[in-house]
Amino acid sequence: MAPITMVEGRRISLSNLDKVLYPESGFTKGEVLHYYACVADAMLPHLHDRPVSFLRYPDGPDGQLFFTKNPPPGTPDWVRTTPVPRSEDVTAEQVVVGDLPTLMWAANLVVEFHTHQWPAAAPAIADRLILDLDPGPPATVVECCTAALWLRERLAADGLRACAKTSGSKGLHLIAPLEPTPSERVSAYAKTLAQEAERALPDLIVHRMAKNLRPGKVFVDHSQNAAAKTTAAPYTLRARALPTVSAPVSWDEVEACHDPAELVFLADDIPPRLARDGDLCAPLLDPDQAGGLP
Repeated sequence: MAPITMVEGRRISLSNLDKVLYPESGFTKGEVLHYYACVADAMLPHLHDRPVSFLRYPDGPDGQLFFTKNPPPGTPDWVRTTPVPRSEDVTAEQVVVGDLPTLMWAANLVVEFHTHQWPAAAPAIADRLILDLDPGPPATVVECCTAALWLRERLAADGLRACAKTSGSKGLHLIAPLEPTPSERVSAYAKTLAQEAERALPDLIVHRMAKNLRPGKVFVDHSQNAAAKTTAAPYTLRARALPTVSAPVSWDEVEACHDPAELVFLADDIPPRLARDGDLCAPLLDPDQAGGLP
């Protein structure tokens, strides 16, 4: 029988706590749950009032992975959901992870947390701009850092202040807080920015996804600003060989990166970083930091 735990008055059934989800390190499901409990204070504000999608990997990254936007079967009635109409289902809803019980319930399903760039109260009205920097081998996150520094300055020229975080995979995410803006307009601006970056740094950056263009370069993926898209949330674990995290990083760390290993952060690295640096993506949560598109 699965153990029951109480989290802020909510009963949550936990399962398979000794199950190894990350065989390369022996990291278990129980450790996954412990990780999310430890980072909840920093993570929850980035999920607050924001519909989430789940990438589930209940048997670890080598098992079946499946992406779901709908609330999973068996979702407790106390878990908040919000309407997110889609062309194929106008009655569709998604989960909103707004408190610790919901976070722990979702973590027990073994998921990556992915969010839209807009809040539940204003669908398709973005309050964040995101650029996903994806290196094509043999390029690495080191080349992503060079691209990120150029993009940071270009965004700053338009009055936008970007934060950086690792993707938890190979690349880097740049996120800038916005005054509420239609997603369609944000998408158009992000595409223009990526095209401008390619013109400025043609040996480093591409703005198109075509695989034949990407070896040795950094693809600036602007498409995740579309209203229907979601992106890995700050502090989410990723379904990779090791329990890597999509971890906020400082611009000093970006500037100093000369080895890809310098920007790989595992679950056990994050609580000490939070204790030392706080939430390096906190500016995303401050309305006074939000800028308007030119």
